Amino acid sequence: MLVSDFDYQLPEELIAQHPVSERTGSRLLHLDGNSGALADYPFSHIIRLLQPDDLLVLNDTRVFPARLLGKKQSGGAVEVLVGRIEDSHRAIAYVRASKTPKVGARLYFGADASAEVLSRQAELFELEFNQPLRELLERHGKVPLPPYIHRTPEGEDAERYQTVYARREGAVAAPTAGLHFDGPLLESLEKQGVELCYVTLHVGAGTFAPVRVEAVKDHRLHHEEGEVSIESCAAIRRARAEGRRVVAVGTTSVRILEAAVQDGEIQPFLGSTNLFIYPGYEFRCVDALVTNFHLPRSSLLMLVSAFAGRESVLAAYRHAVAERYRFFSYGDAMFITRSTG
Repeated sequence: MLVSDFDYQLPEELIAQHPVSERTGSRLLHLDGNSGALADYPFSHIIRLLQPDDLLVLNDTRVFPARLLGKKQSGGAVEVLVGRIEDSHRAIAYVRASKTPKVGARLYFGADASAEVLSRQAELFELEFNQPLRELLERHGKVPLPPYIHRTPEGEDAERYQTVYARREGAVAAPTAGLHFDGPLLESLEKQGVELCYVTLHVGAGTFAPVRVEAVKDHRLHHEEGEVSIESCAAIRRARAEGRRVVAVGTTSVRILEAAVQDGEIQPFLGSTNLFIYPGYEFRCVDALVTNFHLPRSSLLMLVSAFAGRESVLAAYRHAVAERYRFFSYGDAMFITRSTG
């Protein structure tokens, strides 16, 4: 299986650069994983696609202002995306500059903040800051919009690049399928009988990293921290025992749920996972999925293809392009039921 098997053609103008005016105002493409049938709806139609006894699982991670703009000692511009905070002063980060800084170089952010490059491994740098990193990010950090959004963050992004239920800070990218839900929609779903529960997977900077190998099996994901609490674990076990659907909001929710399954049963989980899901994977926990449209050749597209079949998913993407859906983080969504064939 090759990475090129997960390619598709996407006109650049379909990459959403701004969110729609209302969270629920996007579009929703329904893909039946068994038949491959497609249907076009407004996102608010999700209330009809979800069954009254479904368990809806949401990722409650919160994005922190992980993007720093600064200068090198030479005066050249540098951009740092903090991927993981190691301790009060150290972080693992991506560093973008016209010329890659060497170990020992110092980077400057504003008048008083700086960081030394301690080491480098592949695309990641270990940085040590001259002051507490959390405080520095609060003063100088910006919303870490994905690289395919070609603009600087604006006031709306502080709110809209965050789910309404975000509460556990630690992500450098939003679990974007959740951006479509607002408070009234979640309340309506609960009144309808849909049960809500929360898990955590702190999305790391590796989510933006391209797949550079040719064979899918050779790709390795970066580790991300997550948790499935005792309470959420009990709710999921109850739903499965009662034959109710477990519906994951976002590929991040899928990954942490599947990582928490041990010996065929979901278990409380606290730690890191680099679970890579691609076609051939046997899902053990999730029955349906709410997700955005993902980049060509990406690990996220491979996960969705494992869930509903590669050919069906790529056909759905071709349909979405033809119908002028909006793509990626601020784009439209899909509701997918799992292929059982």
